[in-house]
Amino acid sequence: MFHVILFEPEIPPNTGNAIRLCANTGATLHLVRPLGFTLDDARVRRAGLDYHEMSRVREHSSLATCLKALGDARVFAVETSGARRYDELRYQAGDAFLFGRETAGLPAETLAGWPPERLIRLPMIPGNRSLNLSNAVAVVVFEAWRQIGFPGS
Repeated sequence: MFHVILFEPEIPPNTGNAIRLCANTGATLHLVRPLGFTLDDARVRRAGLDYHEMSRVREHSSLATCLKALGDARVFAVETSGARRYDELRYQAGDAFLFGRETAGLPAETLAGWPPERLIRLPMIPGNRSLNLSNAVAVVVFEAWRQIGFPGS
C-alpha cells in the first residue's frame, strides 16, 4: 500500500490522527525524528484511539534513513510550494508521501534537491495558512487510494 512520512512532527494529535488514518487505509506511517513528543503521549494515544495495534508505525533517525528504507518507492513531497496539484498525478501502490513539520514545513535544503515533478501541493485560497497536517495527509492518501480502487476496503 502507501507510505506516509511525517518529518519531525510536533503536534501529538496530528500524529495520532495519522496513525488512525493509516490503520484504516492500510498505509504505513513513517516518523522521522526528532519528534515533538513520545508515542506514549496521552494526546497521541487519545487521537489514535485503539488503532495503534492495527497500524504499522516505523521511526527513523533521519530523512535519509527513512528514504533508504523505502527503497525504490516514488516519494512525493507535499508542500505549499509544490509545482503540481496532488490530483494531477497518477499514483500506484507503494508510493510515499512526505509531509513537513506543522510549523515550518520541509527544510529549504530538502526542497531544493527535490525533483520538481514529485513536489505536489493541495490547492487553497490564497493568503490562508496551510491545512492542518492530519487533514492534508487524509486528502492525499484518500485520493491515491481512490485512484487504485480502494483495495482492501
